[in-house]
Amino acid sequence: MNVHTAASRRAIAALLSTCLLWTSAAFAGSAHGASSLVGTWTLVAADVQHPDGSRASDYGAQPKGLLMIDNQEHYSLQIFKAERPAFHAGDKAKGTPDEYKAAVMGSSTHYGTLRIEPDRGVLVFHIQWASFPNWEGQEQRRQYQLKDGVLSYRVTARPNGDVPISVWRKID
Repeated sequence: MNVHTAASRRAIAALLSTCLLWTSAAFAGSAHGASSLVGTWTLVAADVQHPDGSRASDYGAQPKGLLMIDNQEHYSLQIFKAERPAFHAGDKAKGTPDEYKAAVMGSSTHYGTLRIEPDRGVLVFHIQWASFPNWEGQEQRRQYQLKDGVLSYRVTARPNGDVPISVWRKID
């Protein structure tokens, strides 16, 4: 076998190996990606489980929310307490301390990218920006269940031991 033929075969083998690695990585990424969650979701419940095991509404009786996930695994999530009071002055810059507190405590929003670890039953939120600044830049792992178009997950426990639980229904 001449030198050029051997070099050509090695180059082709290297190229094929590289293509196979890229293909494997692409399939592995989609298997662990958020593709099963792509779409628009509406909030069904925003509850909290207390350390004693009891469960209550965390954002009022009729919370509102929207979760949108695109094909590139970007997400945007908003949860609002429906009963938030309007600012009496009608001007966001002229709210009272109680109005500001109700506005902040009555909402939770963040966006970033989302990854699924289906073998562990875990959603991994990479939070870029959030209404709670302490979450920005964090990776948060949340146990989840997806069944019959309903997604539910448990948020990391708060300092007092309460565990928020979000439940979403796919609308598209």
